[in-house]
Amino acid sequence: MSEFYNIVIGKNSVPALAITVVLMFVMPALFLIYWMRRNRKKLNIKFLIWGAVGFIISARVLELGVHFVCLIMDNPVSRFINGNTIAYVLYGITMAGVFEECGRYIILKYVIKKDLTPENVVLYGIGHGGIEVFTVLLPSIILYLAIAVLFSSGDINNALKTLNITEETASAALPAVQSASLFGYGMMVMNVIERLFAMLLHVGFTVVVYYGIVTSKKKYLFIAIILHMLIDAFPALFQRGIVPLWSVELWGALWTVIVVVIAVKLYKKMKDSFVSEKV
Repeated sequence: MSEFYNIVIGKNSVPALAITVVLMFVMPALFLIYWMRRNRKKLNIKFLIWGAVGFIISARVLELGVHFVCLIMDNPVSRFINGNTIAYVLYGITMAGVFEECGRYIILKYVIKKDLTPENVVLYGIGHGGIEVFTVLLPSIILYLAIAVLFSSGDINNALKTLNITEETASAALPAVQSASLFGYGMMVMNVIERLFAMLLHVGFTVVVYYGIVTSKKKYLFIAIILHMLIDAFPALFQRGIVPLWSVELWGALWTVIVVVIAVKLYKKMKDSFVSEKV
């Protein structure tokens, strides 16, 4: 427990974390407000809801269930994956690509059929990306903020008691406390940019998958899966200590541009097709 008494919360940690929390709420809201103002009469809110539900089912229930068996439980498979960097990376990026993109495909093709327009498909992507912010990143940032506030007060014993950190839980809690202490404006900017990329990617992937559905070309589902895997490659390598953090951000920016360009082209094709059909 002595290591906690040596931790010093950076002077910028609390304000940087507080601003990050606010921006994490604001960003999905701005995406939604912009798209709804631009397409007021063409949108059905159920697509936003199904986008959120789709992410929760595919990524937070099914994918995490597989992770529990293949990564967390102690068995020959988990020991092999965790002990081999190549296997770990390939497993991680494959699971992320397959579960999320197949989840989009199944819901868009078999669950939501009415009002399946390009505008509503983008709304689905906003729901998918928005709920990821609230269920994956935001809880961690709020926890870091609570830690930073408690430890910056100077009463370490009270902080440990409030956070229920004991001798048994100290080793598991230490990384979170250290992360909170080191969080500054640089990390704030990186987190916000990463979420911006993620929102754009979720919309882009949804458009690519949907284009494959309306054109009856299943190859676009596989294209979305491969693109998703490529984007997740560097984050997975970073987790294993193979590449630095700055390369992850650069890699993400590059593939975000590529996916957005592809999605915009496909979206315009679908829009033109819808206009032609109405005429």
